Amino acid sequence: MTGGSGGIGAAICRRLGLAGYFVYVHAHRGTQAAAAIVGEIVTAGGRAAAVQFDLTDSAATRTSVERLLEDGPVQVLVNNAGIHDDAAFPGMSPEQWHRVIDLSLNGFYNVTQPLLLPMIRTRWGRIVNLSSVSALLGNRGQVNYAAAKGALNAATKALSLEVASRGITVNAVAPGIISSGMGDAAFDAAAIAAIVPMKRAGTAEEVAALVAYLASEEAAYITGQVISINGGMI
Repeated sequence: MTGGSGGIGAAICRRLGLAGYFVYVHAHRGTQAAAAIVGEIVTAGGRAAAVQFDLTDSAATRTSVERLLEDGPVQVLVNNAGIHDDAAFPGMSPEQWHRVIDLSLNGFYNVTQPLLLPMIRTRWGRIVNLSSVSALLGNRGQVNYAAAKGALNAATKALSLEVASRGITVNAVAPGIISSGMGDAAFDAAAIAAIVPMKRAGTAEEVAALVAYLASEEAAYITGQVISINGGMI
C-alpha cells in the first residue's frame, strides 16, 4: 500500500487489515503515521509492517521491493501515493509539474514493475491504482495532477490487457471530493453542495470499501476499469 500514511491510504490499510491481508504500510516522510497505522491493525488482530522509501527514487524503490519479495510475492498492490501542487498553468513552475508527475506516474512504474513478475508466476493478483475525478473532468489549477492521473488511467487499461490471462486484475478508483485531509481545505460545505449531486463529501472509508472489493476474489471479472466514487459528479 503506497502512500499508506495519509487519510485515504490509512483507511484502505485498516480495511485490508480487517479483511485478513498482511499489509505493508508504505510511507516516505510520514513514517510515524505509518507506524501508528500498523499498531492499529495489529491491535485489531491483523498483521502489518511499515516500510519506508522514496517512490521517485527508482533504485531505492527496487531495493526495498526486492527486500519485501524475500518473504514471498506481493499479491495485492494499491498505488495510492500522490500529491497536489496546484497552480494556474501559465504560472506553474517546472518543479511543480515534474514533482506531481514523478510521484503519481513514475512512482507507479517504480514499484509496480518489479512486483509484477513474481505476481504473474502465482497466477493471481490485484492491482488498484488511485486516480481522481480531476483526470476525468479536469480542474482549474491542476493540469499537472490531471495529467498524472489521466496517464495512470491509461496505464491501468493497457496493463490490464497484458496480465488478464494470468489471473491478475488491474483497475483504477477515481475519488471525487473526499473528506480525508487532502481535499478538506479546498471545498467548504456550500461549494460541495453546488458541485456534488449528493450534497456531501465522500469518506475515506467509502473509498476503502471499494478498493477492498476490487482486491477481493469477488471482483475477479472486473479489470481495466476506472471506477468513479464521487457522489454523482460524473
